[in-house]
Amino acid sequence: MLGIPLGMLAAYVRDRWPDAILRVLAILAYATPVFFAGLLLKLTFSVWLGWLPLGGRASTRVAIALGRIDNPTGIYIVDALRTGNATIITDVLSHAVLPALALGVLTAGIFLRLVRTNVIGTLGSEYVDAARSRGVSEFRLVRAHALKPALIPIITVMGLQIAMLLGGSVLTETTFGWRGLGFQLQQYLSARDFVAVQGIVAVLAVIVAVTNFVVDVIAALIDPRVRY
Repeated sequence: MLGIPLGMLAAYVRDRWPDAILRVLAILAYATPVFFAGLLLKLTFSVWLGWLPLGGRASTRVAIALGRIDNPTGIYIVDALRTGNATIITDVLSHAVLPALALGVLTAGIFLRLVRTNVIGTLGSEYVDAARSRGVSEFRLVRAHALKPALIPIITVMGLQIAMLLGGSVLTETTFGWRGLGFQLQQYLSARDFVAVQGIVAVLAVIVAVTNFVVDVIAALIDPRVRY
């Protein structure tokens, strides 16, 4: 949601000062450790500005309310949506903003540079030159003509990044006190409960395998040259 639009913007304003700023931000995002990004986000938006909660999956009052609904799934966002209560939904989503940003900023930097490079390469193709000679605007060339062919390597890398996201979730969930699989994995490692560790690792491996299969199918749907 961040990396691909910003990468398109960088390709559109290539070799100008906004492009240079975006590339520097991409390098900083990729180089920043996920736990350090989480601490900076907490310091900025929770301590200094007071806009978002420091951590946890929900406030205590909302967590108690979600535990009382019929057949709770344990996934707070799903349970909050089932209640239909705007206050509960807002509380749960506000607790998810900072962990999502901390985990997503790393891949945003990767995809910004990847999209920019591939789109600029596609803009040098002959069919793009033909469209440009017909008077098609540069923005439409980037959005409608250059992005789709450039998506093939981007989607492939997207599948590979899932494993990195799952690895980063361990640090993110520990930083924000988010009791998910990553947090439980850290707890089981500290307790030397290797059977539970093996179970979580197996679940994560299945998620990575299924995601990569879905990515391959999407690549075949986008590129007509690919057939299975």
